[in-house]
Amino acid sequence: MNNTAIEVLKWIGIVFAAGFVGYFGRHLAMILIDKMRRKKPEPPAPGGEVPTRTPSIGVAEAAAQAKIEKKRAKAETKKAKKEKE
Repeated sequence: MNNTAIEVLKWIGIVFAAGFVGYFGRHLAMILIDKMRRKKPEPPAPGGEVPTRTPSIGVAEAAAQAKIEKKRAKAETKKAKKEKE
């Protein structure tokens, strides 16, 4: 093989390895952050009320929920605009 071809294959391997480490490193970091948030005690609310802890949702679930809320708001805006006409 040509020396250039070996160099190209080496760089392709390096980029592939960096992408692999980056993706799974981010995934691991998100898991660790979520676990830390669950363990962290919540400060008492003003007025002496003890807040209820809501279960933590994942990033994908939060994104899906935000998308649904955005569609709902858009539909309500269209409905209000149609009623004005």
